[in-house]
Amino acid sequence: MKRKTIYLLLVLFAAGSAFAQDEVKYDQYGMEVQSKKVKTEMQDGRLVFESADADYKFWFDARVQADYAGFFGVDDDYDEIGNGASIRRARFAVKAQVTRNWYGEFDIDMADGTAELKDAILRYDGIKNVEIQVGNFKENFSMQRNTSSRYLQFMERPMVTYLAPSRHLGANIKYSIPLIWASAGIFFQEIAGLEEVTNVQDNNKDYGRSTGESYTGKLVLRPLHKYNDMGLHIGGAVSYRTPKSTDAPSDFGGVRYSARNSTSINRKKYVDTDVIKGVDHSLLYTAELAGHYKGLRVETAYIGSTVSLKDDSPMVNKDNKNFGGWYAQAGYLLFGGQQRYDYGGAKYNRVQRGQKWGDLELTARYESIDLNDFDGGVYGGASEAYALGMNFWVNNNVKFMLNYQYNNNDRYANGKGKLLVGHDVAGKPTKDYTKVTESKGKAGVDYSMVSLRCEIVF
Repeated sequence: MKRKTIYLLLVLFAAGSAFAQDEVKYDQYGMEVQSKKVKTEMQDGRLVFESADADYKFWFDARVQADYAGFFGVDDDYDEIGNGASIRRARFAVKAQVTRNWYGEFDIDMADGTAELKDAILRYDGIKNVEIQVGNFKENFSMQRNTSSRYLQFMERPMVTYLAPSRHLGANIKYSIPLIWASAGIFFQEIAGLEEVTNVQDNNKDYGRSTGESYTGKLVLRPLHKYNDMGLHIGGAVSYRTPKSTDAPSDFGGVRYSARNSTSINRKKYVDTDVIKGVDHSLLYTAELAGHYKGLRVETAYIGSTVSLKDDSPMVNKDNKNFGGWYAQAGYLLFGGQQRYDYGGAKYNRVQRGQKWGDLELTARYESIDLNDFDGGVYGGASEAYALGMNFWVNNNVKFMLNYQYNNNDRYANGKGKLLVGHDVAGKPTKDYTKVTESKGKAGVDYSMVSLRCEIVF
């Protein structure tokens, strides 16, 4: 009797298992769905859900950067700079490889207490060595601009990268093999916060204005791609750009370049062209060179812009306006770590630490930006900065950064006439560069900065 009971239970269990395998499942809309099991694992410090056949992969990507900066050395007669702390980034992203050929993600930043869209991407990877992507994402123009803030050698990118385009709505195609990397795309307006969205809608609704277009292309050569511990990146890019409707309706059809002195805490923008009105188009261009050998990484680039005006531009001087700048920086891992280059993205990635407890990276940088075009009648100011840094790469999730920087601004770097830059004949501080009596190289706001970042990604 007991044996019969056991047999009966086994039969019922087998039948139940078979029934469970054939069980029909439905989603919240009542639609029949197909299902498969996924495994959960930790991959380089991130929680990842992945199907057994690797066709589906889903993960979160979060980042918090807490900054502090203190300033000193400012002339007592000039505008004070307040020390402070901030949440530089508070990012949350959801990313998914939904099949072997399709990828999607969205990324928001809440550092200012409001949600701002960063990446919103749909990508097709079904053609060998090719990626086709649409959405809101960074244009492939500047290596430094495209490097993730998680992997920067300094707390902030060089000032000249403010000339380079960042995220815009558009479509892009990329071809990548170890030796050659090429990218081309068409882009429209910036999709970011409420201000940009409101300006686009008001320009469309009230004036029937188009969003504007940009055409950006880039080519990179990597002649040392066969070596594991060294690499060389030789790149160049151009971008033809028409004015965008993300500007306020009163500034539509214009271009403005401005930059902070490589810090987000000092909110003063010393170099600022103000709005150049009646622009037909601008042409951005860059040449960049980067390389690494074991723990050493070097990088340099020049970025320039030529702004062409319409015949009916309200600007008195209708000559082309030319701006530009460059930077050179280097970093070295002290305890056996390895610099790592991302061949698919043509940029640098997280370092490989040399010790179980992490690694220390020493960094140095020189940078400059010139927004003066005396022949073109624009006096936006020029600035240069010297920086030293130390990065403590603790593990895949935690990083600390310490920076020292000396900033040297010229007499024209007065923040559109709002900042003191020198003294007049009576010895009084003045914002007017035409009244400054200091000799060449003596006027302008010079100061030093010490800053610290605590970062976690997960």
